[in-house]
This record gives sequence, C-alpha cells and structure tokens, in this order.
Amino acid sequence: MIQLIVLLPLLAAAIAGLGNKALGKLPAKIVTTGALFASCAMSWPIFLSFLTGHAEPHVAPVFTWIQSGSFDAQWALRVDTMTAVMLVVITSVSSLVHLYSWGYMEEEPDQPRFFAYLSLFTFAMLMLVTANNLLQMFFGWEGVGLASYLLIGFWFRKPSANAAAIKAFVVNRVGDLGFMMGIFGTYLVFNTISIPEILAAAPSMAGSTIGFLGHRFDTMTVLCLLLFVGAMGKSAQLGLHTWLPDAMEGPTPVSALIHAATMVTAGVFMVCRLSPMFETSPTALHFVTFIGAATCLFAATVGTVQNDIKRVIAYSTCSQLGYMFFAAGVGAYGAAMFHLFTHAFFKALLFLGAGSVIHAMHHEQDMRYYGGLRKEIPITFWTMTLGTLAITGVGLPLVGVGFAGFYSKDGILEAAYASGGAGVGAYLVGVFAALLTSFYSWRLVFLTFFGKPRWAASEHIQHAVHGHHEAADEEDGHGHDAHAHGHDDHGPHGHELTGTAGYHPHESPWVMLLPLVVLSLGAVFAGFAFHDQFIGPEGGIEFWKGALAFDSHLMHAAHEVPTWVKFGPFTVMLTGLVIAMLAYLKFTDWPRRFVATFGVLYQFLLNKWYFDELYHVLFVRPAFAIGRFFWKFGDVGFIDRFGPNGLAALVVQGNKVTRRLQSGYLYTYALVMLIGLAAAATWAMTR
Repeated sequence: MIQLIVLLPLLAAAIAGLGNKALGKLPAKIVTTGALFASCAMSWPIFLSFLTGHAEPHVAPVFTWIQSGSFDAQWALRVDTMTAVMLVVITSVSSLVHLYSWGYMEEEPDQPRFFAYLSLFTFAMLMLVTANNLLQMFFGWEGVGLASYLLIGFWFRKPSANAAAIKAFVVNRVGDLGFMMGIFGTYLVFNTISIPEILAAAPSMAGSTIGFLGHRFDTMTVLCLLLFVGAMGKSAQLGLHTWLPDAMEGPTPVSALIHAATMVTAGVFMVCRLSPMFETSPTALHFVTFIGAATCLFAATVGTVQNDIKRVIAYSTCSQLGYMFFAAGVGAYGAAMFHLFTHAFFKALLFLGAGSVIHAMHHEQDMRYYGGLRKEIPITFWTMTLGTLAITGVGLPLVGVGFAGFYSKDGILEAAYASGGAGVGAYLVGVFAALLTSFYSWRLVFLTFFGKPRWAASEHIQHAVHGHHEAADEEDGHGHDAHAHGHDDHGPHGHELTGTAGYHPHESPWVMLLPLVVLSLGAVFAGFAFHDQFIGPEGGIEFWKGALAFDSHLMHAAHEVPTWVKFGPFTVMLTGLVIAMLAYLKFTDWPRRFVATFGVLYQFLLNKWYFDELYHVLFVRPAFAIGRFFWKFGDVGFIDRFGPNGLAALVVQGNKVTRRLQSGYLYTYALVMLIGLAAAATWAMTR
C-alpha cells in the first residue's frame, strides 16, 4: 500500500506531463486528481491505525540504490507515526487542491502541464517524508524544490513570476548547501546515512568535538546547526524567508499546496524526525528557539500592513512556522507536529478561500478594493471565517473547547512557558505575535467581507465590465491572454456587464467550494479530535511510539502552567479582534491616522524590514558585478579573444595570405613549384 501511495502521483505526473495537450485537459485532470484521491484514501487508514494503536513502525524495502565500500544507501519507505501524519496532510491537501484547480484553472490552456507539476510535487513530498536515510530525504527535498520552481513560474511569460521562481530556487540553494554539509558531516561522524542508526548512535556522540573551519567545535552542535540551515531555507525562517511572499506570484492553488501545507513544513518535519540528534545539543536547540521566535514576530508585524490578500496569508504562514520551530526548540516536538497538522487544514482553507475571493473579484488581490462580499459569496465568507477562527485560536481555556488553532498554538505556548529559560521569552514573543495574528486575520475578514463595496475603484473590475468585449477580439482562442497578465480570466457573466456600479461578484463553482467545506471540518474539529494523541502526556507516548523525542514530563508541566499563562493567548486574541473591528468597521479613519502619525514605522513594516533591499546591496549587486567582470574581461576579453575568436581571426589572416597564391595565373603556380623544388633540393643536399 505504501508503494502505491507514493508512486501513484508520479505515474499520474508522467502520464499528464508526457501526454500534455495530446492527452487533453479532461483526461489529464481525471488521471492526476484520481491518483491523488486514491493515495489519500489509502493514507487515512494508515493514520487511523497508528491513532488507535493497531499499527507498528515498519520499513518497506524497495531496491538497493548505492553501495560503495561502507556507504550503503537502500531505497526504502519508512512508515511510522510521523510518516502517517504527513501522509494524511500531504495527500488530503493535495487531492483537494487538485479538485479545486478544476474550477480555478478552467480557462487555462496549459492545464495538463499544471496538473502534472502538482502531482510531481506531491510525489517528491511523499518521498521526503517516507525516507529511511538522509540521501533519500535529500532526493525528496530537492524534488519539492524543483517542483516549486516549476509551479511558481507556471505563468512563465509573466516577468514577476519568473523572478519569483528564480528567487525561491536561489534562496533555497543557500539552505540546501547547509543541509548537504550536514549530511556529509553526519556520514563522516556516524559512518552511515540510515536515519534509525544515526538516531540510535547520537547520544553517544554528546560532548565530542569535530574540526570545522579550522577550529574544534561540539560535534552534535555543528551537525544540527548545518542541518537546521537547510530547514531555515525550506521553511522560510528569518534570514532565508524572502522567497516565500514572492512565491505568491504562482496560481493560488500552488500557494495553498506548497506554501501553506506541505513544502514549507518540510523543515519542521526534518527537525522533528531528527529530534534525538537535536536533543544532544542544547546550543542548537536554543538557536532553533531564537530563530523560530524571531521569525514568528517578524512575519506577524509585516502581515499587519499588507494589502494583497495572498501576501497577508503568506506572512501568516511564515509566522506560524516560527511557532512550530520554537516549539521544537524547547523540546515540544509533539506540539510542533500538532500545529503542523492543524495548520495544514486551516491555512489551505484560507488560501483556497482567498482564491475564491480573487476569482469572484476578477483577479483583484488588493483588499482595499473589496468590501461587502459576505452577501455576494456567502459560502466563501463562512468557510474563511471558520479558518480565521481556527488560526486566531478561538476557544475557552478553562473549558478546553475551541477551534483547531486553539489546541495546537496554545499547546505550543504553554509548553514553551513550562520549559523555562529561553522558552519563557519565546512564550512572550508568541503571545505578542498571537495579538498581531488576530489583528491582521480579522482585518482581512473585515476589509474583504464587511463595509461598503469598493469595487468600482478596481482596474480589474473596470476591465471586467467595460473591456471584456473589446479585449475578447484581441485575446487568444480561450477568451483571454492568461500568460500576458499571469492570471486565468474567468470573465464576468450575464448581468455583470451592466457597469461597475452593477457588478455582482459570483460565487465559485462547486469544485472550488467543496474543498473549502471539507477543509473547514478540519479547521473546526482537527484540534479537538486529536489533541490528546499529539500532545497528551500519556496519549502522546502511545501515539508517537518513539517516532520523535516526546517529553511527557514537559507536556505534563504544560498542562499545569498558571491560569494567567493559559489566558494569555485568549486575551490577546480578543484584543486583536476588538482593535480590528474598531479600526475597520467603526472608526475607519484610524488606519489613515496611524500611518500619518507613525509613518516611519509603517514604511519599515511595509518594506518588510528592508531585508530585500539589504540583500540587494550585500549580495545581488556584488554578484552581478562579479558576473559582469568575468563576462567582460574573463570570457569575452581573454577566453574568447585568445581562444575561439583568436583562432578564427588567425585563420582569416592566413587565408588572406594563401588567397594571393590561388590567383589562377600560370606564372603564380610555376613560382610556387620552383620554390618547392628549391626547398626540396636544399633539404636533400643538407642531408
């Protein structure tokens, strides 16, 4: 069964990709979507069997990959509790995204290519989470990097999409360099890349040292930090985060699949999978805690001022990943995986809901041109509201009842406080980030669904109403130029062409709404249904079965924290809700007055703490200058000049001389013959 779960998406990707337009849109969609739903249907029984305690970890061998001396890389699929959790997350979200894309990408002419990319990404992610050795994990790791590059740059005729795809690829190469060095170092130390063997031997290496960069350092600290650099790149942690918001240039289903539920959580999965290694290095754990808390705070502050609906959710993803990492840093790996699990449902819901809004608003993504949509697209409104209730952690602390985020995010914060030391600081940062999360999440809801409609000011709506018929004559046979503007154009229908004042956004088709409804169930019930197994002091031990380093004492202490610690997230959640309600429903001049008063702070946040500008000065411009130097002076000035171009010039000059000898006159040839005879006679006499 596990082989089928992993290989079906690959088979579907091959059929859709190789068949492409010859296969046709509908067959490509049926093959890829059907394969993903089949994988999903087989994944849930595996998860439920681990949930009920009827399954044991096992490894399914596939074939011998590489054998060279002591190096032995067996291709095998590992199935344990962590794998079961990730199988459910990946296949559930991916299958729903495939179905959602039937409606969202309906007008796209390159649908077979799009669905092939989606399935290829899913296969690579499944390979990553079923890996039984580090090289196999790296294969999946690079596979999702390649697939994300293809998906982000799907609209390759759009310059900003190309730039975003290249940026994601390059930034992840930085992280992957650290991951590769971590794998090399791990093999050097343990003489194996088998994950079970490494984790079993890791405690024995505590306290040893290794030479690195000319100095001696703690062995496990060096290895864990190098591996964590890879996690920072893939999971967009502070410093290597700049690719994630730009990745929103891809189609919205891509944002939901890659940047909400699966690829960006690969780093969290890797740290939890290798948690026994990290447990041997307090320094590495403190670093993970610091980076996670800093990312959580950074992304939450930037999210408060974004106007693009997808970028708000993207920075929210970055912030939530910070929660997961500082949970791992304080030793609450079960809580980190629990938040990964719940986050997959409500974040995919929010992204797909945003896609439904964008679809209704003719691909307008600026929330300042929304308003009053709750009556026009009610199903989208209610599902996104449920997602917002989940991400803001709405629930009753003492009663213990709430939405998914209430159980997982509060579990992280309580575990952080209970861990003491750096964990208390992480708790305070996390609570403040929860305040900002509540504010920007409800700001999105209020700007989008409440207030008076502000559609008339949107250029997209004006184009939809006034320019549809004129543009149709100039567009391709599909009724739009999707690649020119980078979005698939669903176009207004019927009565929507009567003028901007009479424009009525339309609800999405059922293939887009059904995934929203299903994901809403996860956003509401996933926390309540599984919290005891994921983070319960007793239930967690039985559930995880050694798949990660589960500290039952820490989780027990997390349940016993003071009441004010439990009420901290609840209080800031209400505070953020009230502030957003007042600022965007009642006193709507507050945002303008805030910008006028704190203009410097606003610009600082709006420009994302100037990380992109800083990197442009420190890395991009020098890289281009170095490249320009080697191009002008190295390649053109030296290699080409004295290499192929120089030889070609020498041949040309030689031809000019020999051309004089090929004049066609008899006396010229007689002279050449005389010179030849004289040279031959001279040679003979000297002999």
